[in-house]
Amino acid sequence: MRLEDIPNLNHLNSKNFFLLAGPCAIEGEEMALQIAEQIVKITNKLEIPYIFKGSFKKANRSRIDSFTGIGDEKALAILKKVSDTFNVPTVTDIHEVSDAAMAAKYVDVLQIPAFLVRQTDLVVAAAKTGKVVNLKKGQFMSPESMQHAAQKVLDSGNTQVMITDRGTMFGYQDMVVDFRGIPTMQQYAPTVLDVTHSLQQPNQSVGVTGGRPEMIGTIAKAGIAAGVDGLFIETHFDPANAKSDGANMLDLNKLEKLLSDLVAIRKVITTL
Repeated sequence: MRLEDIPNLNHLNSKNFFLLAGPCAIEGEEMALQIAEQIVKITNKLEIPYIFKGSFKKANRSRIDSFTGIGDEKALAILKKVSDTFNVPTVTDIHEVSDAAMAAKYVDVLQIPAFLVRQTDLVVAAAKTGKVVNLKKGQFMSPESMQHAAQKVLDSGNTQVMITDRGTMFGYQDMVVDFRGIPTMQQYAPTVLDVTHSLQQPNQSVGVTGGRPEMIGTIAKAGIAAGVDGLFIETHFDPANAKSDGANMLDLNKLEKLLSDLVAIRKVITTL
């Protein structure tokens, strides 16, 4: 995959990692624009290639009363407005074959959720839109097995594929990141580390996913040091009241300091 082929992706000559960041879910237009504006300001300052992330719907929920979205077309239109307003590409996840063509009208990157990355029909549908496809590594999959998911995209006539590691299940309610998987998956496609989902604590008895956001800096710094191509970070200006995944999101006010530290580490790595 060539980052140059992603529309409106800026700062490609900076030699920085690229960043997928934004809220877990699109809760409304005002919140999406507010978060995007702040991240764009930070990434422009630090010259980080940036893709705005927001789920147009949340299909994988623990409870039937969990927030799933504000309406598919409404949320997708907000993603398009973010892109048009700030001149940045956008990414959203899809869950059904019919989502692929619909979402492709609004966003630049289609993301396959970790639980669904073995679903051949879904991966092929995303690939055939011609959009960049971001494959989240299943929590139950080895890094080596992701070559087959990436190959499905390639065999569908689409060379625009990347892989995102989001941790591996460790028992029932915890995740671990095996940094050995980064160079392994880089053999197949550019590789991203999903920092915030790697710190999830799923399957809580209350039916709401927990997390360890205090470890975000640790995992992100380790990922950059390991040579990952990009980072994925979910962030919100009020994580405690976010409608989805608030327990493992980064407070937006802490993002600039973290990214500044990561850029400094990246500079050291690229001079070795």
